[in-house]
Amino acid sequence: MAQKFGGKYSPQSQDDTAQIPNQRGQFDGARVDPAGFRTNILFLPPLLIAFFSLNDGAVGLTLGLVAAALLVLAAWVLREGLRAESAYHARKVARRPAFPRKIFASSLTGLGIGLAAFKNDMMDAGSASLLAPALYGIATAVLHGTAFGLDPMKDKGMEGIDTFQQDRVARAVDEAETLLAEMSDAIKRAGDRRIEARVERFQATARELFRTVEEDPRDLTAARKYLTVYLRGARDASVKFADIHARTRDAQALTDYTALLDDLEQNFTARTRKMLLDDRSDLTVEIEVLRERLQREGVRLD
Repeated sequence: MAQKFGGKYSPQSQDDTAQIPNQRGQFDGARVDPAGFRTNILFLPPLLIAFFSLNDGAVGLTLGLVAAALLVLAAWVLREGLRAESAYHARKVARRPAFPRKIFASSLTGLGIGLAAFKNDMMDAGSASLLAPALYGIATAVLHGTAFGLDPMKDKGMEGIDTFQQDRVARAVDEAETLLAEMSDAIKRAGDRRIEARVERFQATARELFRTVEEDPRDLTAARKYLTVYLRGARDASVKFADIHARTRDAQALTDYTALLDDLEQNFTARTRKMLLDDRSDLTVEIEVLRERLQREGVRLD
């Protein structure tokens, strides 16, 4: 039976805090998949189109299946576009998506509906003009674009940033995000929501480091081992722990794993703070140099 939030099986229950330390704020930075029910429901219309095309003969069946395939592809592209847009908005420094997935999804949806309308007209009247299906397709594409919006069309926070260095950072962060995703996938096998919540909190701390590096690509060298070696070790440890915990529910393994997450979280937090302090020191030096230069030029500063 399901338990209300705060009950025995809640991530914040007393039993959980006794076994897993540092439970406060465990959902800070937790991500919600932007491609939820509103995109999953779009996979239903193509199934209906394919089903109702089964008795329409060879031509009708072929057109129906092609229309259904276009709509399925549109729903999948839209889902990926929403996720890319969410990642774009989550970062202070980001490039626009290389491929406008949402716009392409709107076009595919309009094409699929137009083809389905053409097939229905042909089945009902024996022949069909292209005008009505084209109007249906255009209207659908416009409504789809209005409902889900357009893709981000420009870079964000890229002014004054070396694009070569930013590309290096983007590759490093993408690799780190892949390791975090693999870590999440592994820990789900443990079958314990408490541990998943603890891992999510560590991942939120790791992403704070990612954002700091993205804002100043010069920090990549200092943070690279955190984005690769430490996260790869955390991923491997998560895989081993999930296998052990799923089989034996070993309390000592749980204690050791949470202690590892605590150490990693402290190290990531300390690295992030140090990089922020270094950035502030660099800014102070630049301001002092500017003041001295202005004074040499005869400009008095109050």
